[in-house]
Amino acid sequence: MATNLDAAVEPSNAALEPFVAGYRPLPGVFDEMMDGDGRVRPHWQPFLAMLAALGSDEINRRFAAADRYLRDSGVFYRVYEDAAGIERPWPLSHIPLIIEPGEWRQLEAGLIQRAELLEAVLKDSYGPGTLTREGRLPAALIAGNPEFLRPLVGVEPPGGAHLRFYAVDVGRGPDGRWWVLNDRAQAPSGAGYAIENRLALSRAIPDIYRTARVERVAPFFQGFQAELFALNRRDDARIGLLTPGPMNETYFEHAYLARYLGLLLVEGEDLVVQDDGVFIRTVSGLRRTEVLLRRVDADFVDPLELNAASRLGVAGLLQAVRDGEIVIINALGAGLIEARAMLAFLPALAPIVLGAPLKMSNIATWWLGRADMREEMLGELDNMVIASAFTEQFTDGRRGSEILGAKLDATERQALMQSIRDRGIDYVVQEAVTLSSIPVWRDGALQPRPFTLRLFLAKMGERWQVMPGGFVRIAEDIDARAVSLQRGAATADAWVLAHGPVGETTLLPTAERITVQRATGLLPSRAADNLFWVGRYVERAEATLRLIRAIINRVADDAAAPVIAGIGSLLDAWEAIPSDTSGAPATFTARVVLTRGDLDGALPRLVGSARAAASVIRDRFSPDAWRAINDLYKLIAAPLAIGPTETAIAERVEAALRIIAALSGLAQENMTQLAGWRFLELGRRIERALLTCRLTRAFAETGAPDGGLDLLLELADSQISYRQRYVMIAALAPVVDLVMLDPNNPRSVLFQLDRIETHLNALPGHNAAGRLSPVQQIAAAVATKLRTANAAAIDDKLIMEIEQALMKLSDAISSSFLTSNERSEMMWEALA
Repeated sequence: MATNLDAAVEPSNAALEPFVAGYRPLPGVFDEMMDGDGRVRPHWQPFLAMLAALGSDEINRRFAAADRYLRDSGVFYRVYEDAAGIERPWPLSHIPLIIEPGEWRQLEAGLIQRAELLEAVLKDSYGPGTLTREGRLPAALIAGNPEFLRPLVGVEPPGGAHLRFYAVDVGRGPDGRWWVLNDRAQAPSGAGYAIENRLALSRAIPDIYRTARVERVAPFFQGFQAELFALNRRDDARIGLLTPGPMNETYFEHAYLARYLGLLLVEGEDLVVQDDGVFIRTVSGLRRTEVLLRRVDADFVDPLELNAASRLGVAGLLQAVRDGEIVIINALGAGLIEARAMLAFLPALAPIVLGAPLKMSNIATWWLGRADMREEMLGELDNMVIASAFTEQFTDGRRGSEILGAKLDATERQALMQSIRDRGIDYVVQEAVTLSSIPVWRDGALQPRPFTLRLFLAKMGERWQVMPGGFVRIAEDIDARAVSLQRGAATADAWVLAHGPVGETTLLPTAERITVQRATGLLPSRAADNLFWVGRYVERAEATLRLIRAIINRVADDAAAPVIAGIGSLLDAWEAIPSDTSGAPATFTARVVLTRGDLDGALPRLVGSARAAASVIRDRFSPDAWRAINDLYKLIAAPLAIGPTETAIAERVEAALRIIAALSGLAQENMTQLAGWRFLELGRRIERALLTCRLTRAFAETGAPDGGLDLLLELADSQISYRQRYVMIAALAPVVDLVMLDPNNPRSVLFQLDRIETHLNALPGHNAAGRLSPVQQIAAAVATKLRTANAAAIDDKLIMEIEQALMKLSDAISSSFLTSNERSEMMWEALA
């Protein structure tokens, strides 16, 4: 057999014996790497020889590098152990599945034929209904399926195809044949993770990857990207990837695919349907979209006509589909073909619909909606798997997605049989599947584990293309019959070997392919809104930390009691401490602000709000910035260290302030200073100006406690500047001038207003006649009032007017940019 290595000699089994000596295939299972006689399969030998040549220590180092790349790239998967879920590091298994060229061609042919059959079934089900009328598909199978969307019957999808991106889960039986386990057409996931698996592995073992002739996946995505853009009818229309949001288990993949394919990541609240189309709310006004790559289940996309409780979609989207204004991929209602019950009829439909039997069939399945079939299969339960016919979970409330009949006790068996007799339409029985195994690297050696393979197809023009690779899911349990990332599975890359040299193609930028540009595209209003509030929450948290530090620094000073009381009053007004803590020890007050998560103004709530707002737009933060936000969250949420209370609180506060300083530096130095950055900055500047005003009223005006001016300088981080200009004693007018009016002090109110005006001038929305916009007018008016003020004349009344103007400015920014409902001229993010 010809080797897959350039100018290399195919290694013998004897040469590989030391490396695979401890490997024992699972009994009764087809093993991908080793045949029944204990010999390494020929197409695995070159890869294993190169891997063995590295040695165990180097293999471990390389695989650790792959894990580090995934961690630094922020790749994660949300596992739902509770309602909120936890983010799990991406579980990469570093040994790829290797598929030889001849076998891949057979898989390709079978999958393309299956995609054509499923498209035909969808067209008939939402069209003439011939298959149901002729008795080929039971009416209950279609009408009883919750994914059958009756409002779309008779509506041809814009673009003419129900399926454009289709995934299929396959497994190999003990006889070596591949079988289809599941069809995925609703919102197929895994393609983005497959890209990341490929990138991580190719960087960890680049020499092996370059030497092996592995088919590249980039041409597949390049063709799919071109198909998406070809579906646009207008040059200025944008293509969006519709995501349920950051709480979805595969949100990282949504954000990654949007970047990789050049799409705009949008949620339902970013969209609005009007008479002449679907539009994206952006800070520049409404922008048209004509193509949506959907990752939201169909039932949730339109609360007007489908699930009224949904907050993930947009009202009127179904009507836009009927009007031909939007192409949705896959078409709404395509989830109909995912039902396990459909597997029972597809083998018989293929000769009728396609004129030929299936080249690759699915696992044997029987639908129990027919009385004769139901009674027959009830006697065979011990040899079967019982599963839900239409949904991922059983409709009778029992846990799990399937049940192995042989593991039922007498009581469970009787209850299940009664449920089947009552509602047989909701059940299928399937042949028990024994999955083939793939090697994994555990404890310095190769070990077999069961796996499934998800493969992806895209319709490009009139033809289907199969991605030459896939998404491998590997079970930890050696006798697993199903594999799920929610239950601790790992993932791996799939390498399809080529007969000859493989061309280099990538959608990732290279030095030769980058076109110089200084715009980054549209900024959705929702993203701008969250950036704005990240800035506000982080700034508010910083001010609160400074107040806690001020308390701790004065605990031992009896003369500072009035100042500490003033801080307590301020924290009470901010709802950072309970109202009944008046007169409590200073250390207790500081601890409450630092640890109480039930108070709106306390640190856990502020930092949690900042993290929540950032998580919604995680794709717009660098990994370093996201880690800083996450580190701050974990630090504040952690129990205080054992030891003297003042010391533990002081150390926690200093650590948190350092993280915030790092985050501020990242925003200034690492974030492209376009519209998104400007909204982050606007939030910070408005919040800082407001807080400085409130601190000045509390500690520098009538009734302020002794020591209040020194505290104000400390809180405004202006002590050094003051001492460089004046004597050591704090005086009212100079302090107020420094923290309120000094345009060169980055903590002063006027400095914030100068920056606010600069950012507003750079945002879209300038009046064509050259007049200031309403938002600019508010900022200009309050800035002018401060520029013309005298420090000695500043009093509570004036400061209150400034605060009210700042709050009015915040509301005006929200109404003008962050909740846009009006159309305006297209404006791209551009440099000021």
